[in-house]
Amino acid sequence: MAEIVNLNRARKAKARDEAQATAAANRAAHGRTKAEKQAAKAEAERRARKLDGAKREP
Repeated sequence: MAEIVNLNRARKAKARDEAQATAAANRAAHGRTKAEKQAAKAEAERRARKLDGAKREP
């Protein structure tokens, strides 16, 4: 026989897990200092300039 599952508990557990995953993503995105954000932006701009400089013109 199959195991009996309380659907309310399963639904709430799934919602809780999804909320925790969303919270972790938000902490990673918004939990940085201003200096860290500026450093990441400067690095992205540097990489974009380097990539654009390496492009060949047809």
